[in-house]
Amino acid sequence: MSHHPDPHSFAHSSSAHSASERVLTPADYGWDTGRERAFAPSRADGLVPCRVVRAERGRCDVVGETGPVRVPAPFRGAGDPLTPCTGDWVAVRPAGAATSATVVEVLERRTAVVRATTSRTSQAQVLAANVDTVAVAVSLADPLRLGRIERMLALAWESGATPVVVLTKADRCEDPARAAAEVATAAPGAEVLVTSAATGEGLDVLTAVLSGTVVLLGPSGAGKSTLGNRLLGQDLLATGAVRDSDGKGRHTTAWRELLPLPHGGVLIDTPGLRGVGLHDAGDGLEQTFADIAELAEDCRFADCAHATEPGCAVLAAVEGGHLTRRRLDSYHRLQRENAHAAARTDARLRAELERPMKQITRQVRALKRSSHFKA
Repeated sequence: MSHHPDPHSFAHSSSAHSASERVLTPADYGWDTGRERAFAPSRADGLVPCRVVRAERGRCDVVGETGPVRVPAPFRGAGDPLTPCTGDWVAVRPAGAATSATVVEVLERRTAVVRATTSRTSQAQVLAANVDTVAVAVSLADPLRLGRIERMLALAWESGATPVVVLTKADRCEDPARAAAEVATAAPGAEVLVTSAATGEGLDVLTAVLSGTVVLLGPSGAGKSTLGNRLLGQDLLATGAVRDSDGKGRHTTAWRELLPLPHGGVLIDTPGLRGVGLHDAGDGLEQTFADIAELAEDCRFADCAHATEPGCAVLAAVEGGHLTRRRLDSYHRLQRENAHAAARTDARLRAELERPMKQITRQVRALKRSSHFKA
């Protein structure tokens, strides 16, 4: 990022405004009458609502009714619902004569973008909370990776927000329309927009589509920060060139930060995602692969796995050229990954998944013993 808050005062951060400008309040960040009604008991207890615009371990920057402030906050792990993250609404106890302001409670999240942690555990990481629109950034300067787009869309749909696929760097693509049509086959139900921050192509349509709290997701080099700067109307987000050696972008965004958009709503820029593991994303996968789910309604068996079963409408669609083998393989791969991720927290499910492998192992051992005795 191109701006760094003073460690002792959030008044110097990007979300603060000069004395000549209006001080932004929770209403500018999405606080509404529904939240106000639910917050009434906490307000009666002397607490005030604030939105987290940046969260770090043990502290966070929030915007309250009197403007921005930095406060200490509980940290119980990135996936713990009591640990504030960017986009959260929190109840803050104001500073007293001998005490500083502090976060007391993380309010209920309406939506949350959640991924599995990179470690092989059952933990989840909340990337952003209370998001209305997930903008999945895909660079047209690089070869399309439809499987990665499907993975990101599963994450976006599962969050409860509305996903939009934003194809960036259209000025560096020979046929953006063809690329958009190809991406659309992997994104049923999601709008696919072609944009270029360099030429301004598609930015007016994108601005009209994005609403509420918008989070930019995508790998490094996808052009998220450059796109974010165009949406913000000023260069608040640091950008870096893509490496010529491997086409990958440098990690110029080091943290998630929430910034107000000039035409209403707020924007969360995120660091580039090298890996996106699924975490309890069953509903998101169903929406991402809505075309397969629709085909599956005509399968002979209700529990058809779309692998080798007779009367499988999904396999028939592949044979008939109505569904690509690549997409079906991606569906199977992500379903398996999601099932194994769920099994890490569900002992019964884990046993069900391990049973076939144990049976195979026993069969191999029995075969070896039989061969040994025959010899």
